Amino acid sequence: MSSPALTLANVSIDDFLSRHWQQQPLVIRRGFAHFADPISPDELAGLACEEQVESRLVYRRDGQWQAEHGPFDAYERLGERDWTLIVQAANHWSAAVAELVKPFAFLPKWRLDDVMISYATPGGGVGPHIDRYDVFICQGSGRRRWRVGARGPHREFAAHAALLHCEPFEPIIDVELLPGDILYIPPGFPHDGVTLEASMSFSVGFRSKSASELLSALADHLLDKELGNALLSDPGRPAQRQQGRVDARDLARLRGQMQAMLDDEVVVADAVGAMLSRNKCQLDLQPLEPPFAPAELLACWADGGALRRTGGLRCFYLDRTVADGVCYIDGTRYAFGPACRGAVLALCDNDELSHAVLAAWLEQHELVLALTQWVNRGYWYFDD
Repeated sequence: MSSPALTLANVSIDDFLSRHWQQQPLVIRRGFAHFADPISPDELAGLACEEQVESRLVYRRDGQWQAEHGPFDAYERLGERDWTLIVQAANHWSAAVAELVKPFAFLPKWRLDDVMISYATPGGGVGPHIDRYDVFICQGSGRRRWRVGARGPHREFAAHAALLHCEPFEPIIDVELLPGDILYIPPGFPHDGVTLEASMSFSVGFRSKSASELLSALADHLLDKELGNALLSDPGRPAQRQQGRVDARDLARLRGQMQAMLDDEVVVADAVGAMLSRNKCQLDLQPLEPPFAPAELLACWADGGALRRTGGLRCFYLDRTVADGVCYIDGTRYAFGPACRGAVLALCDNDELSHAVLAAWLEQHELVLALTQWVNRGYWYFDD
């Protein structure tokens, strides 16, 4: 299975990152040459039938915006115009869709959110809105007109309980996308897409984290690991004359307690690693029955083939802890020791693992045991 080659017209990757990434939108004509939909509308509708797949319908009725959450089993009531079916994290459920992530490997995988797919009938769209993340909208079959406005203090309002829209805007981009075209939109730029004919769009989104999310993850980690429980100590303090006051020295002491945790690089690395590797959407896991024993896995692997990572599984290492053979997979920290540093790099940097890639570390018992557990759980599977 090969991924479509990404070309940025006359713009190099370095130019894109320096001039456009998180700065300015860009239309990339024929970003994917000879593009073919990796999934059909019928297959997308099949995903939207599943309870564990996040899906939405957006349409207008009597001039009012409406939105429904799946699963869905029929669409006849919607007619032939003005509606859109959206499936989130489609890369978790389709290996072909997951291939769309590979051309964007010039960005770190921890920033990847998901691949969202929309199928829209003529006139369909979700209305003018502003995203808080970067998105590469890859046009599949059909045609869609996109309008993008400049960043600014655009008023937002709820067009529906599940739809946040923005006020009308003057476009700085007004373009019709054809199959293989890509529209990159950074955070904060209002945009609106309207389908001209039945079409498929594949949106590869990249999202960062807020300070509140990071601090919340650190707090959860401290609680889970029972860290940071030492109470404030202040021997030799002067008498307090104003009972209701929290003075500057006390505030500094309290801040120092929190800062001590932020200054512990290993604690922060573990909290961030677990947070970034945790999947927000379900994975399409197929546990093995009967499960492999470690020796069986190695024998089967040695016969050929490759272990393929299931779509959407998040596997990371951090510079601060990788020397100790530490990686973070689906929210869990694994430590295999310094001898396994190279194995951790191979696990996290590659979507497919041949036997040869990890052969140098297959005498490491803890690593083989963990790999067997991951395969039995469905995190990796043999790509036949």
